[in-house]
Amino acid sequence: MLHRKFVVLILAAIVTFFPASASAQNCASSGEFGRWVNDFAKEAIASGVSNHTVQNTLSQVLYQPTVIKRDRSQGIFAQSFLKFSGRMIAQYRLDTGHKKIKKHAKLFTQVNQEYGVPAPVITAFWGLETDFGANTGNFPTLSSLATLAYDCRRPQKFRPQLLDALRLIDNGDLNLSDMNGAWAGELGQLQFLPSEYMRDAVDFDHDGRRDLIHSIPDAIASAAALLVHHGWRANEPWLEEVVVPKDMPWDQADISIRHPRAQWASWGVKRRNNSLPSDQFQASLVLPMGRLGPAFLSYPNFDVYLQWNQSLVYTLTAAYFATRLDGAPQISKGRGTPVVMNGTQIKDLQSRLTNAGYDVGKIDGIVGAKTRASVKKIQIKYGLPADSYPTPELFGYIQ
Repeated sequence: MLHRKFVVLILAAIVTFFPASASAQNCASSGEFGRWVNDFAKEAIASGVSNHTVQNTLSQVLYQPTVIKRDRSQGIFAQSFLKFSGRMIAQYRLDTGHKKIKKHAKLFTQVNQEYGVPAPVITAFWGLETDFGANTGNFPTLSSLATLAYDCRRPQKFRPQLLDALRLIDNGDLNLSDMNGAWAGELGQLQFLPSEYMRDAVDFDHDGRRDLIHSIPDAIASAAALLVHHGWRANEPWLEEVVVPKDMPWDQADISIRHPRAQWASWGVKRRNNSLPSDQFQASLVLPMGRLGPAFLSYPNFDVYLQWNQSLVYTLTAAYFATRLDGAPQISKGRGTPVVMNGTQIKDLQSRLTNAGYDVGKIDGIVGAKTRASVKKIQIKYGLPADSYPTPELFGYIQ
């Protein structure tokens, strides 16, 4: 093994291989990228990563402008729920998902017995994340993570990820040649960030490695372990489609508000083909496209989906996909035709809300939780149906 001091000297020479780019210079406080990598290498060694791993990995790291471009333009989550879910849950994904559940029935049974997570839930994530392992990504993981850790926008998130990526190599779970994945550093068939991989990955095939890239048993069981870590409850539902009446207390339709199903039933909420059970099971009413669009009751297990991904459009799609794999019919489009505002209109609305003193978070054209909450406040203020869904009529109330 090389001496630590010798490795630091080698790493000091790495600086010459990383010319400063215009994009990198936007984060002036970070300094030049090569020098940043050199400093990070010293930190990795001090934290216990071996000299050998540091020398043979970080010397190959390159700044990735394409990653920064991807990070700044995640417009996919600006799509409406019906558009996004319609595109992502194509018939071939449904067919393939059913085939995968059947092919790996024994494995899914074992995983469900151990973790309490049913096959449709895991399979839906598997299909959405990588098309069941067919497309795990080709971005060099270490370079992607180093670029994002160096960048000024979210270094506090990605610096620990880069360190754990080195640890995955150091402890023998992965080889450097395996470290290719999504642009944001996710790895494997279920797209785990390195820190999730370190914490929750399972060697379910008992070959001595936690291999979420090549081993389907490891990938499936690890997904279940991750969901359990986030609070998954065995033998409980996660989402179901419902039908809402023409009028009800719309301000209660919120992912953060729960009532017993008996209360929702009293307000006229029903299942598509029968009445809602009048019991005390807690649920939230979710209207991703307002009172005229699709409607769902979400249960405590849906909170786990939001731990997997914070985008409501994505998580609803994943949860709905799982219900389809579990036998539910295709969703209804709702009671009417919701108006879908484009990204420019949403940005305009967000700007007006901000100027009026409301907190919408980032003005990005994406209807996130803060934007929905602000819309709801405006709707309540002016006596409009408070379903938290932005429509062009709001422009008449916000100058």
